[in-house]
Amino acid sequence: MLTADSLAKIDLAVAKYPADRKQSAVMAALTVAQDEAGHLSAQVMDFVAGYLGMPPIAVYEVATFYAMYDVRPVGKHKLCICTNLPCALSGAEDAAEHLKKKLGIDWNETTADGRFTLKEGECFGACGDAPVMLHNNKTMLSFMTPEKIDRWLAEAK
Repeated sequence: MLTADSLAKIDLAVAKYPADRKQSAVMAALTVAQDEAGHLSAQVMDFVAGYLGMPPIAVYEVATFYAMYDVRPVGKHKLCICTNLPCALSGAEDAAEHLKKKLGIDWNETTADGRFTLKEGECFGACGDAPVMLHNNKTMLSFMTPEKIDRWLAEAK
């Protein structure tokens, strides 16, 4: 179900653990699978479970617990805004409301054109850069004021 390249990446993660603990690589495996598939469908999660020799429910628990995993399709640009207290005190709520209005969507929604999905996130460990937005689980964007969001959106379109 996954390409040889993705399986090689998962194997590298598995190799970091004792042979009888390969399930410990589940988060890395889910990240690789999501990068390839775009989101974690039941088929993809079942494949990861089989590959790691663990019950599918254990994989589903991980995939549905962490905000970085998507069990439904998301837009080309998944934007996750930290709304924990330090970010909230530094303008995250204003930034989130501005983004919702600008995109015409709410939390956990995708724009009609499929370009943007908006998620509420937990702490990204960058409180000094608040408000913080994570783009596609990989790129941290700091000091996201409404003006900076507008500039970023203009570049992303």
